[in-house]
This record gives sequence, C-alpha cells and structure tokens, in this order.
Amino acid sequence: MKDQKPSVSRRTFLGATAALAASSMIPRAVRAAAADKPNSNFGGVQIGVITYSYRSMPSTAEDILKYVVQNGISSIELMGDPAEQFAGAPAPVRKGDNKALVDWRLSAPMAKFADLRKMYNDAGVGIHIVKFGDIGNAGMPDEQIEYYFQVAKALGARGITRELSEDAAKRLGPMADKHKIMIGFHNHTQLTPTTYDGDILSHGKYLGINFDIGHYVAGTNHSPIPLIEKFRDRILSIHLKDRKVNNGPNMPFGQGDTPVALTLQYMKRNGLTFPADIELEYKVPEDSDAVQEVTKCVQFCKEALV
Repeated sequence: MKDQKPSVSRRTFLGATAALAASSMIPRAVRAAAADKPNSNFGGVQIGVITYSYRSMPSTAEDILKYVVQNGISSIELMGDPAEQFAGAPAPVRKGDNKALVDWRLSAPMAKFADLRKMYNDAGVGIHIVKFGDIGNAGMPDEQIEYYFQVAKALGARGITRELSEDAAKRLGPMADKHKIMIGFHNHTQLTPTTYDGDILSHGKYLGINFDIGHYVAGTNHSPIPLIEKFRDRILSIHLKDRKVNNGPNMPFGQGDTPVALTLQYMKRNGLTFPADIELEYKVPEDSDAVQEVTKCVQFCKEALV
C-alpha cells in the first residue's frame, strides 16, 4: 500500500466502502431502573460507551452509572479517574505532584473496586474495559503496573486501554500474558493500514487493538473494515464515532464519512463479539446534553443492527 494519504471526496470514499454496601451507594434513579436492566446488545453486537462521552457533565462513578442506565447501555469502558476516586484515591496537593497518588496505588486494597463492580453489575452494566492511559510508560514502577492489572480484575474488566506505543508494548506484553488481561492500544489519526503489520503485537499474546474507526477514517481515508477483518482476533474493542475524511471534523452519526452502520453490520454478519463503544466527540448542541446525544447514537446503532 502507498504511504501517501490521498485526498478523496465523500462520494468517492462512500462508493469504495461497501454487595449491600455497594448497592446503598447507587443513585436512587439507578436503583429504580435496575429492576428493568439495560440491554444494548443488538443483533449479537454489544454496543457500549466510554466515560469520555460524558465529559461535559458531572463525572463521579455514580454519575456515570446514572447516565449509562438512562441511555439503556449495558457495558462501559470506564476511565481510571472515577474508578480510583470511588476507591478513595487522594487528590493531588498541587498540580503535577502525584506522589501521594502513586503511594496510595502501591498499597490500595481491591475491596472498593469490587464494590464498584457490584454497583454497576447490580444496575445491569458491565465494566468490560478500564482505561489507564499511562500504563507501561517509561519510569513507571512495576508495582504500579501490577496495581493496574489487579484493578482491572477487581472491576471484572477483560482489558486495559492506552495509546499506541511499541516501547510500552515491549514492557507490557509479558505482564499482560501473565495476568491474561488484554492491553488495547488506542489510535488517533496516526494509525495507517500497515501499522499493525509491524512488531507491536508480537510482544505478547494479550496485546491487542482498541480501534477508533472515526480517527482511522479521518487520518487515512480508508474504510476500517479491512483492518477489522485482518486483526479481528486481536481487537479488544472499537470506538464508534463519525468523522469526515481528510482529517475532517467529528459529526453526528450518519453525517460523516465513517461507515459506522456498515461496520456494525459487518460485525453482526461475522459474529464478532468484541464491544463497539460509542465515543461522543462531536459538539453537543446548546439545547441538548451528552445523555441526549448518546441516546441518539444508541438509536442509530440499534437501527443498523435490528
């Protein structure tokens, strides 16, 4: 394949793309909804959401759970910050000083994370991924990496996500294999159709891909479906967003150049069971909010699959 990224029109692109303590902490609205638990598995494809979608709203672990249940979503990629805050992590004394947090991590019990898992599960929401974006960074002690894996297990997550890094892959591969917890590498527009043909996934069987299809389309002007077909056994999850080609903007689902519906239909036809997580990144209209917009995204996905 050519390394050059061609400039293509939308028409050309589309034409080419064929426990009791824990339960007492649940917000009242969530407890009421728990009797009728959400189910966002449509046609065998698990639709989820990532915490970042609700960044414009209060974002404690309890807040996020309330939003997810309101959206009728039954699985989530949960960012590490609200999970750790729920578990009692200290806030930094001053900006850039995270020593107290690191010290806390090295001795933190897992009971509160287990409580968090129960709270979400009791409401009908599974935490399938936790994001610790710095896992495996240079200078991080092995003990902190071990803590991240233990948190993932306590939450019931099958993977941890972070940004693309071969240096991190070399370090994390053996540890991920030991714990049998996947590391999913997330992409922005730097990913090319041949990035994963290199060595990055060779450093461990539990190294995988957190594939952002919107960023991929914007950065490469290629359909994401061939990459999904090629690496289907190494994909931890995909992020759903709709962007225009040629590094274009984020758009409401169905208004950009990313084949969101076609990708979901491909997953359904081929029995792919990794989650497809909504990442709300387009601008929220002034007369709306993130929960309302995620609801629209869920409906788009449902209509594509049912």
